[in-house]
Amino acid sequence: MDKYLLFHGWGGSDYPHWQSWLASELAKDYGIVSFPLIHHPHHPNRKKWMSQFKKHLNEFRPTTVICHSLACTVWFALCEEGEIDEVERLLLVAPPGLETDIELLKSFFPSSLPNNLFAKEAKLVVSTNDPYLSLEEAHRFGEELGVDMLFLENAGHINDKSGYGTWPWVLKWAKRDSEVV
Repeated sequence: MDKYLLFHGWGGSDYPHWQSWLASELAKDYGIVSFPLIHHPHHPNRKKWMSQFKKHLNEFRPTTVICHSLACTVWFALCEEGEIDEVERLLLVAPPGLETDIELLKSFFPSSLPNNLFAKEAKLVVSTNDPYLSLEEAHRFGEELGVDMLFLENAGHINDKSGYGTWPWVLKWAKRDSEVV
């Protein structure tokens, strides 16, 4: 049975964000889901976030990890450290680029892409007009990480502000629906 661990990005992913919707949809079928609120989501700290991610990974022992936005950057950093266990499946949604000029997030950047994603299967979902990741850099991510990619046309940062509250595709992916996997 799958155990799903969802990590939100900067500012959290509370309702009506697709991650909160997904957590509730998976739980409706008695799925084993953890969707923790990471310490100070509006004022993130890299060291604290990495520590909390590791704690949740070690205690919950997920089979599937789903990261959005800044959580992808933290996942990359954890992979670079190499102190996490491999998961069966990893979904990285709307990762930001490797550099940013956002002052509040300066402890997370610059970042780098890891050589190993610590996942048997990984997929990257990006938008053609994400304000935090250029299409050129998205292609580079896919190539360097060696993962399957899904490009969403004009989906912004793939959050509730860009219309991703209810998102059937991600639920099908999580449930291993053979049509989307």
